[in-house]
Amino acid sequence: MSIFVILGLLVCIEAQGSSDVTTVFVKKGDDLILNVGADVPEDFLNVDWNFNKTVIVVRFEPGEKRLVFLGFTGRLEFPVKKFSVKLKNLQEADSGVYAARVVTLLEEQPLAEYKVTVQGPVSPVELTVDSVDSVFSRGSDSCNLTVTCSTQHSHISSTFRCVSRTCSQEGGERPELTTSGASLHVYLMYGAIICNHSNQVNWTKDFKMTEHLCPQYAGPSAGTSVYLVKMVVFSVGLIIMVFAVITVHLMEKFRKHK
Repeated sequence: MSIFVILGLLVCIEAQGSSDVTTVFVKKGDDLILNVGADVPEDFLNVDWNFNKTVIVVRFEPGEKRLVFLGFTGRLEFPVKKFSVKLKNLQEADSGVYAARVVTLLEEQPLAEYKVTVQGPVSPVELTVDSVDSVFSRGSDSCNLTVTCSTQHSHISSTFRCVSRTCSQEGGERPELTTSGASLHVYLMYGAIICNHSNQVNWTKDFKMTEHLCPQYAGPSAGTSVYLVKMVVFSVGLIIMVFAVITVHLMEKFRKHK
């Protein structure tokens, strides 16, 4: 799956733009550790972690003193690594930019910056078949499918064409962004039509096998059923023919005895 590098990854980190800014995606309810990458001068006055440039999260002072500011009380833990902060139970409102800065007598310097996006789990999806159009002809056959991949508030349709059990997607290949910023995508893989709803931290899917949707590709069971029907019809016809021959033979013998 193109959106996920590792299945089940709850926190996805990737560098974008400047190497000093780290973009982080966090699943709603999870924790996040913010680390200071640069060295802090020994003569520092204070180290601040800020939220969206204006709100101070915590201030570190010499002598291992720290002050947690209003709004973050009870929501922080402090790992062993100096000046690091663990944000607990992140919610969507916690999305934003977290930056650490050090203040000395001479200057103020940036230490680290994180662009954090908190995302909730995506809603379930349902893949429904809108239409099946099968065409039978001598030497080849085809099956045209129209499907809809839907969530509670969004949907996307796509069409597929199968010829001699080889299927291809004819339309609706592009993913669609939902109102929540997630992606809704329909695609074909290993004979299955897959409906996928995902964001950077979570995904759900529904799928259907093409061989179960096209009547001519229904598998051995359908072929066996047709074969059995033909055998039954042939057997009944044969019995009727034998019975007719025996009846005629008996009638001729009866006439001779008269």
